[in-house]
Amino acid sequence: MAYGKPRGFGPWALIAALGVIATAVVMRSVGADWRTASRESAGIAPDPQMVKEAVVQIYAARAYAWRGAFGVHTWIAVKPTDAEHYTVYQVIGWRAVRGMEALMVDQRPADQRWFGAMPELLVDLRGPDVDEVIARVDKAARGYPHNGNYTVWPGPNSNSFVAHVAREVPELRLDLPPTAIGKDYLPNGDIVARAPSGTGWQVSLFGLLGVLAAEKEGLEINILGLTFGVNPLQLAVKLPIVGRIAPSPPVERPEYLASGNGRGS
Repeated sequence: MAYGKPRGFGPWALIAALGVIATAVVMRSVGADWRTASRESAGIAPDPQMVKEAVVQIYAARAYAWRGAFGVHTWIAVKPTDAEHYTVYQVIGWRAVRGMEALMVDQRPADQRWFGAMPELLVDLRGPDVDEVIARVDKAARGYPHNGNYTVWPGPNSNSFVAHVAREVPELRLDLPPTAIGKDYLPNGDIVARAPSGTGWQVSLFGLLGVLAAEKEGLEINILGLTFGVNPLQLAVKLPIVGRIAPSPPVERPEYLASGNGRGS
């Protein structure tokens, strides 16, 4: 009896796997009420009452309801030296819908759950020169050119905002996850820009089609706002819906910005 050539998994198996993961995320959010969903601290950020040094952290968490199947919401939290609270910068869609500025800046825990979703730490920068970085983060955030606009897909949205700030403040060296839909939507209709990490470049057509090559991010291809990529230095694979697959998390320990913008562990 002759046997045919074994069939590989192929692209359909990958699509099916992504569909299963998306369904699982959606089902987890079914029935969740935004009014009662947890916004408690996840216990990741240092206690501002105990840690006196300046801190900049960036977080990502699955978006609320069905949107969480495909993407994350990102935000920036800062604490100047000796400050007793965090200031959080984030873009909120409903604010733009109601004719308000999309950017919200307020004092709250840096690592709040996003309507029940556990945040993931993407950047943890500390040290004597971080106060200067915080000032530049504030300037870049308040200069965000799409403060009156918000579009879930392909942007501009909360991830477009965080990517904009990161490009303006390359000391952050931010590697946004592939699930940060909107990160490749470039401000002011630009087609070419630095990668959010500041370690490479990207070409993007309105966030719908593009390519990125950078030391920090690796190689990424954006198709209809969905990111596929690899990072050989981190042994990481990047997939839409699933996110970043790697042997280590994006941040294993704080980075310290020493005098002269040098970095230490």
